[in-house]
Amino acid sequence: MSCYANDLRERRNLNPRDMGMNKQTANLHGQVDWKAAILAGLIAGVVFLMMEMILLAVTGESPWAPPRMMAAMVMGDGVLPPPATFDLMIMMVAMVVHVILSILLAVVFAWILSRWRLSAGAAVALGGAFGLLVYLVNFYPVAAILFPWFAMARNWISIISHVAFGAVLAWAYLALARSERGAAHPHA
Repeated sequence: MSCYANDLRERRNLNPRDMGMNKQTANLHGQVDWKAAILAGLIAGVVFLMMEMILLAVTGESPWAPPRMMAAMVMGDGVLPPPATFDLMIMMVAMVVHVILSILLAVVFAWILSRWRLSAGAAVALGGAFGLLVYLVNFYPVAAILFPWFAMARNWISIISHVAFGAVLAWAYLALARSERGAAHPHA
């Protein structure tokens, strides 16, 4: 039997409308698309960092404070502001730390998302909640135990940036996983 015939049989047996889902998420249940998770983590990480830096700049704060806080995780607290200025080495270390963490969080989220059958809207909402959870864990127990300088960034900018990270992560993962499945099964 051809792949196309198998795909048609699967579609008849799994009608997403009957289960209150859309095809986008129904086809992802129980599976993690690792490539999509990694790419979604990169996308969400860029959105998060740009959002935080822009919001800080708009409110009169230095946009270089968040990268310095990230770099301090491996370079030590000597790189923390002041001064909250640009430094190429600090920025490069911050980017490596941020990319690694964004990908790790994306893989965890993709695994969590694969456990449930959710509509795209519910998945994005779950992503936002995941981002808020990441904020709470990072800025409270992690800050208290490992990185006390995180406490200085407990503010609305950090909260909404983390929620946006999670929502963008979910949206990007769904879009990328769907396009990957479409590329693997052109007749889908």
